[in-house]
Amino acid sequence: MKYKVFDAEYKFMELLWTVGPINSTALVKLCESELGWKKSTTYTTIKRLSSRGIVKNENATVDFLVSKDKVRLEESKDHLEKLYNGSLKMFLTSFLDKEELSKDEISELKKLIDKKAKENE
Repeated sequence: MKYKVFDAEYKFMELLWTVGPINSTALVKLCESELGWKKSTTYTTIKRLSSRGIVKNENATVDFLVSKDKVRLEESKDHLEKLYNGSLKMFLTSFLDKEELSKDEISELKKLIDKKAKENE
């Protein structure tokens, strides 16, 4: 299933991933203090995310249904598809041509690739 979370919704989700599950009244107050949102904005966001199966609002308690990792993965896939025709190799080549990596970062990336290669054997 594809989970699309827009920029303002992502800020909301960051809060919910940290504090959820949370009473909807407390969430309204939190969104007001942290995001500067009005009550109506918070409830509209809850409704939109609920309709897409990303959060649930039951018995005045709001909780996430989709993890931060799943949302990040979907966003990463969309980014790769949009900018690099879905090619991770093209992305890495472009990124590595422009960015300086430390020896530790290079070592860590090698470990990740080696681990994935072993899993695919």
